[in-house]
Amino acid sequence: MSRVVIPVKDMRVPSRPSSGPAGWLPGVEVVPGAGAAAVWRDLRGRPLRDLRISVTDRCNFRCTYCMPRDVFGVDYPFMAHSDMLSFEEMARLAALFVAHGVEKIRITGGEPLMRRHVENLIALLAPLRTPDGRPVDLTLTTNGSMLVNKAQLLKDAGLQRISVSLDALDDARFAQMSDAGTPVRKVLDGIEAAARAGLDPIKINMVVRRGRNDDQILPMARYFRGSGHILRFIEFMDVGATNGWIMDEVVPGQELVDMIRAEHPLEPVAANHYGEVAERWRYIDGAGEIGVITSVSHAFCGSCTRMRLSPEGKLYLCLFADQGFDIREPLRAGVSDAELADMLAGVWGGRLDNYSERRGQEGMAERKRIEMSYIGG
Repeated sequence: MSRVVIPVKDMRVPSRPSSGPAGWLPGVEVVPGAGAAAVWRDLRGRPLRDLRISVTDRCNFRCTYCMPRDVFGVDYPFMAHSDMLSFEEMARLAALFVAHGVEKIRITGGEPLMRRHVENLIALLAPLRTPDGRPVDLTLTTNGSMLVNKAQLLKDAGLQRISVSLDALDDARFAQMSDAGTPVRKVLDGIEAAARAGLDPIKINMVVRRGRNDDQILPMARYFRGSGHILRFIEFMDVGATNGWIMDEVVPGQELVDMIRAEHPLEPVAANHYGEVAERWRYIDGAGEIGVITSVSHAFCGSCTRMRLSPEGKLYLCLFADQGFDIREPLRAGVSDAELADMLAGVWGGRLDNYSERRGQEGMAERKRIEMSYIGG
């Protein structure tokens, strides 16, 4: 293992993994009192730019690729509210991340709008500024079912943009994908409410499964073409261990692009910034753009800049991670901001995660992975 400095005061080098701070990174060196770097980089030189905060593990949908009902049924032990970080605790951590390079914060879940008064968290995060004085890019991902009543509240609290998950326009196909009683019209009304509130550009995320909803690719492209919204197609991924993932149900991003540009010519567009996950394509006639997220067919681990914070205060370094690092315990033990910053820097500094680059290797299929409903997409 490469030598990794974890600048955490008065902490022991752990002899074995544990759930507490002393067991975060077994086998690495702890240097008491060392200061954190201005911009945190991991062992592959990737800077930390994006923080995703999951505010709840609950959702009112049971999407088959995320929370299949036979696993997440009425008896499933969801997290108690008392176990979750408070909004103030989340905001405190977010401020430390922003001070050391984070430029974008995404609120996610579960379904984040199921966390009561989530707009209060937005209000705490909205004033954050990067060291050079720029506002943080503050956004949220939702299934849209509660957005009609929340869009203006979120905007007034300081939310800048929003992403809405929508896997089909046909009600029957949408019901098969979401396993919920919500009609498509309710989600579309939520998108319209978000547009009226000024939460734009709105991104529409469609997870595509071959044989399940791939017949909705062109209808979705036609519907949102020219709308001003950005439709993004996401390859079906093997997140967690409950969604029944098989490679045969993955529609590769290039196939998606070829299907759409056979009807409406497209051309590639450069990324907006380093670490952007979606490959961008725009309609040649000026009717907008689409995105394709190719975690399976074209891994982008080499430029991944994302850290994930779970509802109860664990840090995850990858969507496909098999362990988290507990930050709630030291947070509630009264450590200083400087000590917390050192801990966060140590976690990121030991990162080597690149699951998607190794997906096909021996043993990777059996590896335990966190569920997307718990940590967000």
